Amino acid sequence: AQTTCIAPTGTIGLLMDCDTTGIEPDYALIKYKKLAGGGYFKIINQSVPGALRRLGYKPDEIKDIVDYCVGTGSLDTAPYINRASLRKKGFTDDILDNIQLELPMAFDISFAFNKFVLGESFCKEVLKLTDEQLNSPTFKMLEHLGFTDEEVQSANDSICGRMTVEDAPHLKERHYPVFDCANQCGKYGKRFIRPEAHIRMMAAAQPFLSGAISKTINMPNDSTITDVERAHMLSWKLMLKGTAVYRDGSKLSQPLNSVATDSFNQLKMEEEAPAMQAAKQIIEVVREHKRKALPHRRKGYTQKASIGGHKVYLRTGEYDDGTLGEIFIDMHKEGAAYRSLMNCFAIAISLGLQHGVPLEEFSDAFVFTRFEPNGIVTGNKAITMSTSTIDYIFRELAITYLGRTDLAQVTPDDLRADSIGKKDQQSSDEETVFDPDDSSERPSLLEDTPAFETAAKTEAVTRPVVAVPSNGNGNGNGNGAQVSTAENSASVGTATTTAVIAKLKGYEGDACQECGSLTLVRNGTCLKCMTCGATSGCS
Repeated sequence: AQTTCIAPTGTIGLLMDCDTTGIEPDYALIKYKKLAGGGYFKIINQSVPGALRRLGYKPDEIKDIVDYCVGTGSLDTAPYINRASLRKKGFTDDILDNIQLELPMAFDISFAFNKFVLGESFCKEVLKLTDEQLNSPTFKMLEHLGFTDEEVQSANDSICGRMTVEDAPHLKERHYPVFDCANQCGKYGKRFIRPEAHIRMMAAAQPFLSGAISKTINMPNDSTITDVERAHMLSWKLMLKGTAVYRDGSKLSQPLNSVATDSFNQLKMEEEAPAMQAAKQIIEVVREHKRKALPHRRKGYTQKASIGGHKVYLRTGEYDDGTLGEIFIDMHKEGAAYRSLMNCFAIAISLGLQHGVPLEEFSDAFVFTRFEPNGIVTGNKAITMSTSTIDYIFRELAITYLGRTDLAQVTPDDLRADSIGKKDQQSSDEETVFDPDDSSERPSLLEDTPAFETAAKTEAVTRPVVAVPSNGNGNGNGNGAQVSTAENSASVGTATTTAVIAKLKGYEGDACQECGSLTLVRNGTCLKCMTCGATSGCS
């Protein structure tokens, strides 16, 4: 049994007011926490001053090192961009005080210069900015005020810090390893703890634990697949019970970041540039797609099925090349509102098909739609469950015309499909008795499947019997017991067998996100797919 484990998650450690939780090194000396409601929060490692004192540095040296890393957070001593230079641009003392309040927690000095901090009226009346400029995410107010990129960067390093202790004044190079983190610190940092060191730290603690260690092996952004393979191989060699690998920047959104620069905006602009350029191009209309009429005499098929006890007739019409051109849907009695709606829906789909809309588009759009009637499907060999009538119809069409066996609950490997036109086995009230020794009387569905062949023989030989009570009294004068087969007395035929099995398995009716099968069962507080084994994520 698992009795002990370590879960030194870095983000949870922040709520514990801990810079590090032992085996998990700090993500970076200064990092930015992404908030669930939007925005970011600046987190500064509070252990640096204490570590510098332990290393023997003087108070004034410690202050210089901390200011180099974290920044002064003040406009007073900043080069180029300070209170004096901003007053010349028209900034008042109240506006400068508002900026000063934002600087200690700002990623970059430019984040404190926007309409929300300065006030929209000040931006328009004093700075003469337009609404388009204020609302543009790429607008740089400091550049508009006349400051160069070098001046902005110099002021930013002074106010917001360089986010690393490397090259800090007074700090000796031999003390650099004390402040190494899981990632490179800021855009100036070069040092970080290698993935191998993470693994060896875990290996040192693993012998004292019965469970695994929930610790992330942080890898830099330029890590390769080979680096990940080596990490897993080393973890196996050192007999770790679990390994979690994360490459920096591999997710679009991650909880912690160590760098806050314009690179994200630049990357976004580079990605959007080709799309914007393509949108401006004039697209020439090569030809207008006209309706392709079906032949007067056309082929197709009719599929009868029952969805949750409601009969559905699906009829198709095909072009000469075998592609689908129209569908008809019959349900309920003539004049019913639901039947009329389904007829109109079928006409709309048919017009779309005849005007060139691919069947794949309809299938992807309407599969997994949910409304009544839904549930167990009988009468169709490939589909046993559906979430609605529309879901069933487009599953059937996709399987038949597109070969989408992934939408079927019964695949061709499990059941050989009959060709169109061959008579299906009917689940009627008529009793049909098969001779187990006469192969010619077996259902055509089971002719070429040995597994079903054996099952058919066994079922025919061991057919359940029902003893009907008679008026006999046991002395030989009664009429005796009448014995009959179970087909007529118990309606447990092919039409209800699937329903009974489904109820016994407790299907929920939802579609599996992995394989698409409607075989999800309740597993604790989650759902588990009985087809592929996938779960909803918490079990």
